[in-house]
Amino acid sequence: MTELPFKLSRVSGAPVSDEELIADLQQVASTLGSDTVSQKNYGICGKFDYSTLIRRFGSWNSALQLAGLSIANEINISDERLFDNLLLLWQHFGRQPRRSELALPPSVISQTPYNRRFGSWTAALAAFVDFANGAAVESPPASSDPTPSRRTGRDPSLRLRWRVLQRDRFCCCGCGATPALTPGIELHVDHIQPWSKGGETVLENLQTLCSVCNLGKSNV
Repeated sequence: MTELPFKLSRVSGAPVSDEELIADLQQVASTLGSDTVSQKNYGICGKFDYSTLIRRFGSWNSALQLAGLSIANEINISDERLFDNLLLLWQHFGRQPRRSELALPPSVISQTPYNRRFGSWTAALAAFVDFANGAAVESPPASSDPTPSRRTGRDPSLRLRWRVLQRDRFCCCGCGATPALTPGIELHVDHIQPWSKGGETVLENLQTLCSVCNLGKSNV
């Protein structure tokens, strides 16, 4: 097919719709193969000036959210979310996570918020360990289950999950697998006596299992 000799280009300064801005932001994310786009990268790959999106939608993060993308540089993230992300990485790798791994899945928070909150990566790790090793092992809040004997909720707290994983050396209690030696192993914190059968969410009734052993155990 012969290419047409004339092609319509957008006239500089012509009005642009919200839909065009969001579509272009999504296109840049697709081109980059990322679930988020920084202002710098959009300035390189986007059709429009990133300041146009900020003026139109109120902030860069608002534009990202409207495009269905992850926030690039969220501020004021709570300590709980920062620590939960660290535990997620520790559990995923079966060891202390490295700073570079904040930029990789399953991390959902980049290095910048940790530096902003704690001053450095080392200080962030120290703060997490101090928090997770707190004097008291927190039990989940009492469940709304009508059973009178129920004392705890189903999901263990961050501190309790950390205690279980640390006690079990980040190894599966069923087969001994650990992500520290076998990348891709997924660890779960599991009830020994199922919660649905009256088991409480306490340290003594929790164990570390890999996804394979946990699936095989089912609800028995």
